[in-house]
Amino acid sequence: MNHTTSAAAPQRAAAPAAGAGRSGFPRRSVLAVLVCWLLVVFDGYDLIVYGTVQGSLISDTGWGLTKATAGTIGSMAFVGMMIGAVFAGRIADTWGRRRTIIGCAVVFSVFTIFCAFAPNAPVFGALRLLAGVGLGGLVPSANALVAELVPEKWRSTIATLMMSGVPIGGSIAALVGIPLIPAFGWPVMFLVAVIALVVVIPLGIRYLPETLAPEAGGRTSGARDAVGFGSLLRAPYFGISLLFAIGTLVTLFAWYGLGTWLPNLMQLAGYNLGSALTFALALNLGAVAGSVLTAWAGTRFGPIPTAIAAAAVAAIGLLVLVTGPPVAVVYFMLVLAGVGTHGTQCLIIAAVASHYPAHLRGTALGWALGVGRIGAVAAPQAGGLLLAAGLGVNSNFLAFAGAAAAAAVLIAAVSIKIKKSTAVGDSNV
Repeated sequence: MNHTTSAAAPQRAAAPAAGAGRSGFPRRSVLAVLVCWLLVVFDGYDLIVYGTVQGSLISDTGWGLTKATAGTIGSMAFVGMMIGAVFAGRIADTWGRRRTIIGCAVVFSVFTIFCAFAPNAPVFGALRLLAGVGLGGLVPSANALVAELVPEKWRSTIATLMMSGVPIGGSIAALVGIPLIPAFGWPVMFLVAVIALVVVIPLGIRYLPETLAPEAGGRTSGARDAVGFGSLLRAPYFGISLLFAIGTLVTLFAWYGLGTWLPNLMQLAGYNLGSALTFALALNLGAVAGSVLTAWAGTRFGPIPTAIAAAAVAAIGLLVLVTGPPVAVVYFMLVLAGVGTHGTQCLIIAAVASHYPAHLRGTALGWALGVGRIGAVAAPQAGGLLLAAGLGVNSNFLAFAGAAAAAAVLIAAVSIKIKKSTAVGDSNV
């Protein structure tokens, strides 16, 4: 059975709507997609901002943080993201995308702002966990909404481009951190979330349409077993769902491990804070470029073959860093690492959004990203523990390179499984 396409229910947005251009992209959907993209930008900012202030939290707060405990606090947001991703995707399929997206945006904005006023490390970590619930829930909900609003031929491209908001947000965090942290201290970095709360969220209330999964209102009792996480873990989806989830896990291990530790790693390698943040900027700008390049390549060659290549590029770039190359090469390898790690994640999201039927799309995205957040939780911890064990900066780069290589292998397994299922479906015709 070729469930990649035949299992999908008809999409309400697949056909050109009234007012659509020649591309079939409904003009009324453009503002909604842009608002989702802006929210993803703030999602990315709030994720990466911890990496920009980590050194200040260790040295300036008096909280008694070590590299290992700083890694633990860095993991707290990802624990929240794991919770948010799993449940928000399912809630979005049931209660509607708009309400879930706006709710998640309010949660991550409010608790990020509160982080600026945290009196100690435990409170700060708890606030990061609560912000993470909103951060984790936003991406699968927004991608599920966007997948409903655009024609199927645009779905992979738009999903990939929309995820460019994550590294753009990370780039903004690195850029504003260079002047703001020395001038005003680390708390100001978390107050930037006020902009999302007072500007972007009202735009979401105004422009995001409310949608439910197409089958939500009219599904018969006999079809109820097709809804929810259970349906992802049995035929015909079990193997693919498992591979997508583990592939996301190792990809996020590499991406968020770099995002959390790179500025501190470069400081440990002898660079000052300003230089260390420019390395983080190179990583995130590479990820922005990766979003554009993989959107084109994913449309041209397919998201899964492109993801395999992107993960391999990330692994090679990180391995080169271990050799201690000149500074110019370091910048270039970090750009490649950004292209590869974030590009791989964008392409996995695009592949998941296209592979599952509409009534399971939010659930499937939530499953892949929720399980994947285990990698995001483990990465800050692993980075801190490797440094605390005295294994040096290169141990982190080797760990993240290994994760990127594993992602390439797992996505190749997805490709093989899909080809086998297609061959079986064709033979049964």
